[in-house]
Amino acid sequence: MEFGTLSIGDVTRDPVSGDLVSEHERIHALTRIAVHAEEAGFDVFAIGEHHNPPYISSSDSTLLAYIAARTTRITLSTGTTLITTNDPVKIAEDFATLQHLSDGRVDLMLGRGNTPMVYPWFGYDAEDSLGLTFEHYALLRRLWREENLDWSGRYRTPLRQFTSVPRPLDGVAPFVWHGSISSPEIAEQAARYGDGFFVNNNFAPMQHYARSVDLYRQRFAAHGHGGPGDAIVGAGGGVWVRPNSQDALDEYRPYFDAHPIHARSGRSLEEEVAQTGLTVGSPAQVVEKVLSFPGHFGPLRRVLFGFDYGGIPESKIHEVIDLVGSEVLPVLRRELDGAA
Repeated sequence: MEFGTLSIGDVTRDPVSGDLVSEHERIHALTRIAVHAEEAGFDVFAIGEHHNPPYISSSDSTLLAYIAARTTRITLSTGTTLITTNDPVKIAEDFATLQHLSDGRVDLMLGRGNTPMVYPWFGYDAEDSLGLTFEHYALLRRLWREENLDWSGRYRTPLRQFTSVPRPLDGVAPFVWHGSISSPEIAEQAARYGDGFFVNNNFAPMQHYARSVDLYRQRFAAHGHGGPGDAIVGAGGGVWVRPNSQDALDEYRPYFDAHPIHARSGRSLEEEVAQTGLTVGSPAQVVEKVLSFPGHFGPLRRVLFGFDYGGIPESKIHEVIDLVGSEVLPVLRRELDGAA
């Protein structure tokens, strides 16, 4: 199993101090977090694409290329790349380039996003979300696997004898995850192609996400890629950890209370921790929570932790990275290796 960190790239005022960092500082903070994650033993750094405030993560391939030059081992990923509003030709070119720059340390997660306002900014209609997802991804796969491509579809101009450049490194396309929180159509798409399926597992009870994973596993097997247990599943979850669990709860509570999604759930911090993938507590509690994930989702290939949203100061994020790297990841790897 791989363990990583997932950022959404928000620029949010700290509800405790009132401080608001600049876009410049936040972008550089993300690079420092990625480098530190590699040093602390994480396997993956992922960044989500957004084009609306309060986010600054609009050009993920650029940010990941910068990080690639400062790291040597960690896998660079996205969470997610918008398959709906991005041109598949540009995705093919950008991530093949990133493959070469990182010597193959790249994959990507595709998704539809959660902000319908973005669609007209790129010339699309949000009501075409699923159609764009299917057509754009089918084209992206062909762009990475075929040269001199002839193609026509509904949502973009045709291609005639087109070859995207550069070609994927060593002729192998980047691995693709499909991110979803509720759409059975996305679970079916991931299963059809034998790709990975990732659930955010952060803002709803875990049984909600488990239904999507179960559908994906059954359809993965039906499409002939192996048994349900061979399906490639990842899960995410917010984490805030301190040596003492009460200290973690006290420190995290104002960020939870100010968070726009958590605040709408109607659940308290303690209820959210009990029911969802969010973990706030001691290193042992984080280990216990992650070890419970396979009971909900079956065998996992990747777990991504969210640390750095909601205006939490960068200095505290680095403290949590160190604590997870030293006291959580070694235990998880030992326990999971023993269970294999």
